[in-house]
Amino acid sequence: MKGSEAGWQAPVAQCEAAGEPPLGAHLVTQRRGYSHHGIYVGNGRVLHYAGLCRGLHTGPVEELSLEHFGAGHGIEVRTESLPRFTSDQVVRRARSRLGENRYRLLSNNCEHFCTWCLYGEARSEQVRQCAIHPMRILRVLSSLLSVWWNSRPAHALLAAGFNDRSP
Repeated sequence: MKGSEAGWQAPVAQCEAAGEPPLGAHLVTQRRGYSHHGIYVGNGRVLHYAGLCRGLHTGPVEELSLEHFGAGHGIEVRTESLPRFTSDQVVRRARSRLGENRYRLLSNNCEHFCTWCLYGEARSEQVRQCAIHPMRILRVLSSLLSVWWNSRPAHALLAAGFNDRSP
């Protein structure tokens, strides 16, 4: 798949020559109310903090396919500044945290993970923006509640007394 077909925003020669994002690239995919971040590690694979992707239960740093990372949304390469580390070093740093399960929405999320891999500093522009503009928190919370609600099995809804029969 060509970079332009997948929706990445990076120098065209890099994506099209390899048919994929550059090694060690900071990938971003939009979700409802927030953006999700990961590091491209080659061969169509991404390392990311699963975090709250599976509802309200936190998940570890894990490796998955580009397709699963995007979850039906476009994927972009974030290129705002030069990383402190080489591509190979970024991948090694990301792999060093594989399996880590210390996700914290405000202090150790998927964006913190990526900026640490690239720059050696864990930062999240999304968290910073929520602190500056508190109304954004409502959008994120709404999105997280939606993810949680949609991740509940149908039998849990029935057990809770929700069914399609009216009294």
